[in-house]
Amino acid sequence: MLAETPHAQKLGLALGGSASVTEDQKAGLIEVRVEPKFLMDVSKKLKELGFDHCVSVTAVDYPRENYMDVIWHVSSYSNEELGNKLVSLTVRISRDEPRVGSLVGVWESSLFSERETHEMFGVEFEGHPDLRPLLLPEELLGKWPLRKDFILPKRRSDLFRKGGAQP
Repeated sequence: MLAETPHAQKLGLALGGSASVTEDQKAGLIEVRVEPKFLMDVSKKLKELGFDHCVSVTAVDYPRENYMDVIWHVSSYSNEELGNKLVSLTVRISRDEPRVGSLVGVWESSLFSERETHEMFGVEFEGHPDLRPLLLPEELLGKWPLRKDFILPKRRSDLFRKGGAQP
């Protein structure tokens, strides 16, 4: 369960009150929620505090509420004390205009994960150096298949290998 633990309070103070910080101590997960305008400053501060590696970037789509949460999972390779902690840096954006600043300049390791999130959810990462398609076949580009309202137009039997799962 997420709570304001002493560790979360300390991190919240270090972030200067520009983020909401809670922690699930059992899971080793620290959730940092921030408004888009504070995203870059908070991410830089997290890196200064020792969270030196972006593990993944993803989004969660809430079509009824018309927003998405974009989440960077960051951890530490260099700080042993932080190595067992995972920070979930979360920013809420509009589903109609899904734009948020890229954090590639802070964590270079977010490069491919931001590309994937762009391709699968349609999130525009402003300032990202390379948002070329990464995974999808051409006919699905711009369709955002991980959004909850996506409907697959048809099944493609050519995507299945002989002997594998059949449609």
